[in-house]
Amino acid sequence: MIPSLPELQSELAAGKTSSAQLTEAALTHIADPAGEGARVYTRVYADTARVEAQASDLLRGAGLARSAIDGLPISIKDLFDIAGETTLAGSVALQKAPAATADAAIVRRLRAAGAVIIGRTNMTEFAFSGLGLNPHYGTPKNPWDRATGRIPGGSSSGAAVSVTDGMAAAAIGTDTGGSVRIPAAFCGLTGFKPTARRISTQGALPLSTTLDSIGPIAPTVACCALIDAILSGEEAPLPTPARLRGLRLAVPQTVTLDGMDAAVSRAFDAALARLSAGGAMVESIALPEFSELAGLHAGGGFSPVEAWAWHKELVERAGERYDPRVLSRMRRGERMSAAELIALMAARRRWIAAVEARIAGFDAMLLPTVPIVAPTLAELEDDEHYFRTNALVLRNPSIINFLDGCALSLPCQARGEAPVGLTLAAPGGRDRAVLAMGMALEACLQQD
Repeated sequence: MIPSLPELQSELAAGKTSSAQLTEAALTHIADPAGEGARVYTRVYADTARVEAQASDLLRGAGLARSAIDGLPISIKDLFDIAGETTLAGSVALQKAPAATADAAIVRRLRAAGAVIIGRTNMTEFAFSGLGLNPHYGTPKNPWDRATGRIPGGSSSGAAVSVTDGMAAAAIGTDTGGSVRIPAAFCGLTGFKPTARRISTQGALPLSTTLDSIGPIAPTVACCALIDAILSGEEAPLPTPARLRGLRLAVPQTVTLDGMDAAVSRAFDAALARLSAGGAMVESIALPEFSELAGLHAGGGFSPVEAWAWHKELVERAGERYDPRVLSRMRRGERMSAAELIALMAARRRWIAAVEARIAGFDAMLLPTVPIVAPTLAELEDDEHYFRTNALVLRNPSIINFLDGCALSLPCQARGEAPVGLTLAAPGGRDRAVLAMGMALEACLQQD
């Protein structure tokens, strides 16, 4: 059982452990030659992490704990700026790029809260895939069925495995179409995608400036709430668990349940039954707007065109150094005109209004985070299968990004079964409500 952040803080406060011990344990797991550390991290800050841990212990000894994550080892995705370093974003194409002149906004907030930044985690190159494969730095193996070799999910692949394997207490990722929630679902963790505008993306290498959001991958909903409060700079009290009885939860029947494999279907149905038995009002609804998305994205969507705008000059200089699968998706943006982009922006506004009107009578939506369990690395060697699987994996979570919403992915599988994520989602700005409801769902689903 992975300890939660409140549990670790309790042990620190009681003197049962120290930040130095927690940090050293994480570094030991990272350095284990039999483990995934070499594929999970693109850079490890062993020396500075030890100094930060020592400082945390000294301050705590003087009664000056700075936050609920003070002294805890936290990993950050390899697309956040660290002053004096070149931000690579899982690529090799940027190796000769200038170093960052300042820390990213979220890095500054983590440091101010006393987090021990343990290292940068591996990711899909430039965050452009939901599978987590990286041909440059290797692909971390999913902790489930590691002997077979399954994908961790992406694009925040190393982030999830850093938590499952004890290399960090929690991880910070980005989510443009599911890149926090997909690896959380595949690896049996909790992931939170906030409303995009709530957390500054300053100093984060962009994929889609319209859709990018920053969120945590952690053991529990409470862990995600603690980190979200720090990243967003909100000073309001943390959300408290909602009352499950009487919650109105919509289960969209359009698109989101298509293509479910047996394991996901079984876990999802069991989760809905348990929530209903716990007093939640779970109702199946039609959401025809979801079937419109394929047409709205026929020209490629926001991610390819906005990525191409950022990458065009770099591709001209170093296109041969890109992962070909990533580059082929970016090049779709080359063909979109300004008129088409403006039309997509307008269509999105209309679509969001229609979806929000459709679900106005509900507290939140429930859907499978991903309709399949984590595929094997071997089966994704085939390009056709790779692209088909990538589209399927991104389908459900990307709906919430297009909605400009917020969402949690919670583990919902039975003990000993393959990890399956249950998404709790709501329109933008309802983050605190989603976190509060998520705590109630989590307590219900974890009952033995």
